[in-house]
Amino acid sequence: MSQYTIGQSSLAHLLFSDKRSAWLWLVIRLYLGYEWLTAGWDKVNSPAWVGDQAGAGLSGFLGGALKKTAEFCQPAPAPCHPDVQMWYAWFVQNVALPNAQVFSYMVAYGELLVGIALILGFLTGVSVFFGMFMNLNFMLAGSVSINPIWFTLGLGLLFAWRISGYIGLDRYVLPIVSKSLRKRST
Repeated sequence: MSQYTIGQSSLAHLLFSDKRSAWLWLVIRLYLGYEWLTAGWDKVNSPAWVGDQAGAGLSGFLGGALKKTAEFCQPAPAPCHPDVQMWYAWFVQNVALPNAQVFSYMVAYGELLVGIALILGFLTGVSVFFGMFMNLNFMLAGSVSINPIWFTLGLGLLFAWRISGYIGLDRYVLPIVSKSLRKRST
């Protein structure tokens, strides 16, 4: 039985492994970080998201998501293709809406923390993962807006996790984390 190795293309190596591309990822990381930070900051300072009326903003958003399900789809002459799938509508109705206040705080502070971490280049791969998770949930709730673009840029940062935070705190943090994980495994 012979063994084959598939090599990495030079473009993939440049984009995802070569420190020279860290400047490209810095620009993308700062853009996404700023966008997440401002989105989170707006929510943290809104009583509809955090404070007296916490959960009101999220409840409105989720109520709009429920109106995009098959139940409200008008199958007139064309087939009905709802924006929100029924399994996600179940999650919205049975998990998110009854706990809107908790989820409201999670979204507001999650956006803020993802933004800060991306700007600082702190645990970039983990941070962008959580940002992408929020983007995915927004898209599943029928909100397209800027979410596909942020998700795609986040995917690039995630693929380049080793160098996307190189011009940032990851340059110092990742070796410490790696050393700590190696000590635990022995």
